[in-house]
Amino acid sequence: MSKTPLSDGLRFAFGTLTVLPVTVTRWDREAARGGMLCAPLAGLVVGAGAALVGVALLAMGVGPLLAAVATAAVPAALTRGLHLDGLADTADGLGSGKPAEDALRIMKQSDIGPFGVITLLFVLLAQVAALFQAYDDSWARGVLAAVVSATAARLALTLAARTGVPPARPEGLGAAVAGTVPLRGALLVAAVVTAAAAGAGALLGTYDLVRTALAVLAACAAAELLLRHCARRFGGITGDVFGGLAETAATTALVVLSLG
Repeated sequence: MSKTPLSDGLRFAFGTLTVLPVTVTRWDREAARGGMLCAPLAGLVVGAGAALVGVALLAMGVGPLLAAVATAAVPAALTRGLHLDGLADTADGLGSGKPAEDALRIMKQSDIGPFGVITLLFVLLAQVAALFQAYDDSWARGVLAAVVSATAARLALTLAARTGVPPARPEGLGAAVAGTVPLRGALLVAAVVTAAAAGAGALLGTYDLVRTALAVLAACAAAELLLRHCARRFGGITGDVFGGLAETAATTALVVLSLG
């Protein structure tokens, strides 16, 4: 990222990972590297927006269940459902059991198959259930869950864009960002995000410090397992796989935060 101005990396991250009115000024490998290193910052903003909506609803007297539904809906709205769509397409590709070329063709189709629908259903149910439990405990834990899960989701993208992970197609967002991030840079960002999450958790107590750090690590681990499986099945990663990784990481983080 030393050759790329920070502003270009931020523009790439927010311009490709959110619907915020940010213009991507550069679309090259260096800008993609900066963008993927800045991806957790985009997640932080998305998570903060989701938490703000949830807390606002609670302040208006809405129950924790509806606040949880709204909190889960905000990231989808701020990404135009991009990550959820990627999750569904990835599930259809993996569930098809077909060779890589055929599976990639299935993933590129505009419709969603049964594997995608079922996966979306259970993932969203898990996210809402975990957020409901957090808000039911306290508004602060709801905020923590919303922000940490969204940030961990984008951290999974930083790690997935590391060198050594090839694209499955020669075109698309997956090809643009695949292999752009040096491993050391990805690990450094992961360490910073984990430490920051633990620090936020510490505001609620020692147990929350540990649980929040574990939530980020578990999110990265779950995303890594999916990444490796997709790389084997498809010969690399795609934009859809990136979406699937983000939703997998977010859901895993929320589940861990609901434990205990």
